[in-house]
Amino acid sequence: MEDSKKFIISFNGTEGSGKSTIAKMIAEDLGLPRYYMGQIFRDMAKEKGMALPEFRKLCDSDPSFDKKVDDYIVKLAKEQDRFVIESRTAWHFIPESIKIFLKVNPKVAAKRIFKELQEKNNRGNEDESLDSVKDIEKSIVRRRTEDSERYFALYGIRQDNEKNYDFILDTTGFNVEEVFERVKSYIKERSDS
Repeated sequence: MEDSKKFIISFNGTEGSGKSTIAKMIAEDLGLPRYYMGQIFRDMAKEKGMALPEFRKLCDSDPSFDKKVDDYIVKLAKEQDRFVIESRTAWHFIPESIKIFLKVNPKVAAKRIFKELQEKNNRGNEDESLDSVKDIEKSIVRRRTEDSERYFALYGIRQDNEKNYDFILDTTGFNVEEVFERVKSYIKERSDS
């Protein structure tokens, strides 16, 4: 692979599909910087002193927050040629990227997230009623729907339309290593062509 050509990999996918884990693993494996737009949203919510669900409601009525993140994505693609990005809209704003979409059965996603919450207790600024697998399943479906409607209202795009992506993988029946190998294999195939 030539160093001079653009090599940007964008990840999107459903909650609990493993997209953050895989994006991080791919970035490390390829020695590329990784940008996680979800963290920017969390930071903006924190700056406003709001929990994430409350902040998402604010974003529904004030598109300036989404635009700030999306402007950052566009700027990043102009300034850098080689990176991994995890974002709901990078596939749209960086059309030349290798666009990867990971999905998972919502029940499996809820179990994965619940297990992670139990182990790390690291989602404190998100929906507060995540006390059971069922609560998490409802939360992730609601969140995905709200985000999708917001991006459609803002940009006329459907983030969950699989036609927008180059590679789609249902991670439901795979472990992390298997997902990583499949994604890595696809990226190698694309970069060698």
